[in-house]
Amino acid sequence: MPGSPAVVHLDALGPGGPYRAQAREVVTDVTGRPVAELSMVPRLYVRRGLTALKRARTLPTDERTAALAEAGRLFATATLGGLSVDEYEHAVARVSGLPVALVREATGNTAAGLAGAYGSAGQARPRGSRDTSNGAGTAVWIRRADVLAVVTAGNHPGIHVQWVEALALGYRVAVRPSRREPLTAHRLVTALHAAGFGTDHVVMLPTDHGVADDLVDGADLAMVYGGDDVIAKYRGSTSVLPHGPGRAKILLTADTDVTRHLDTIVDSISRQAGAACVNATAVFVEGDPAPVARAIAERLAALPSLPPEDDRAVLPVRRLDAARTLEKYVRSEAAGARAWLGGDTIVDELGDGSAVLRPAVFQLDRADAPQTRAEMPFPCVWVAPWTRADGVAPLRDTVVLTALTSDPELVGELLDEPTIRSLHVGDHPTHVLVPGLPHDGYLGEFLMRCKTFTPASASTAPVASASSATPGAGR
Repeated sequence: MPGSPAVVHLDALGPGGPYRAQAREVVTDVTGRPVAELSMVPRLYVRRGLTALKRARTLPTDERTAALAEAGRLFATATLGGLSVDEYEHAVARVSGLPVALVREATGNTAAGLAGAYGSAGQARPRGSRDTSNGAGTAVWIRRADVLAVVTAGNHPGIHVQWVEALALGYRVAVRPSRREPLTAHRLVTALHAAGFGTDHVVMLPTDHGVADDLVDGADLAMVYGGDDVIAKYRGSTSVLPHGPGRAKILLTADTDVTRHLDTIVDSISRQAGAACVNATAVFVEGDPAPVARAIAERLAALPSLPPEDDRAVLPVRRLDAARTLEKYVRSEAAGARAWLGGDTIVDELGDGSAVLRPAVFQLDRADAPQTRAEMPFPCVWVAPWTRADGVAPLRDTVVLTALTSDPELVGELLDEPTIRSLHVGDHPTHVLVPGLPHDGYLGEFLMRCKTFTPASASTAPVASASSATPGAGR
């Protein structure tokens, strides 16, 4: 990175400002070269940070929205933490292995997300709290609590846009960044401080996994990213919102001309370098899946192998040893499946200690094969047969399903299935997120609630019993 320090110091950003801890973790790029030192804070520092957040007073709404917009501008344009925008994006590409073009796109999306955070958060607001027709009282949409802890993931720099909505709603936020890619969280919190949020309103607290549990337990509410173990751990919790694997899927029914939709299918699998939770990892075909698997493999095989900082890069890169380990895991998962692509290897060495993760396409023999739940951090797709007798069951537990079908009855069944979090019908790639619409539910559903407020000046009116009251009155 021309003009940048050899090693970037990523200090913790606590209530007292930047803090350089004695315990530090080296953040390396895809070749193993040190890029940054991340300060790792102890349990006592986390507790003090949470105490400061709980004591702080929330900024007025107009000040929050202005500060969020300014933070977005700074994030996308300013030198923050010693890194210009270009240096930051280059560093993220080298550390995460994601194509730099994808990182640049995420920078723009993050800036736009900050500017629109208050409006996006408000999409979750119930209609009853918007209605002022009842002069006797008002339904007020209020926070459930004051302090949110966020344990983030490092698979994509755009993941941070969601928790910013909590700031827009008046929460104070403690962020535990991914140790794999902490650069984005550090830059974002630095921008928020520079834009007007106090150091007792948003903090970045890098920790190990044990102390992260203290962060979650010590906050009022928490949002935690992780694998199936995280989902299982917090499944019954009302104070923790877990985000696990996406397992996005595509369904092709017999009335669909696959050739017309091949662009959508391939784009769903490979866009975002195949590393996002909204990338399709399973394709279900009513009929023979072989022609579909063959067509997908032919298209994915043409993608180039390039280092992540190359503007033309579209595939993820890992350290060579990590790539080899992942390859072994993929082979074990694919046992018994027919390999159309990636059967020999998914590792393409770049000669500098790193390797591109090449796409893989495997054909399965039944819709309920366990591999359809396997999600990899690169374009890897499992193509399986599907019949009407299989029904909705194989399509459950997915963040996004794209259904290429003209069957309205089937669409109705998919829409009614609660474990399918988002449903696209027709030529809509799984990774496309429409502003204002929920990705995995609205965050405001978790953070907020409504309560009735009847002011002293309200006119006296007959009060209905709870059993006969009509819902919907309020602001």
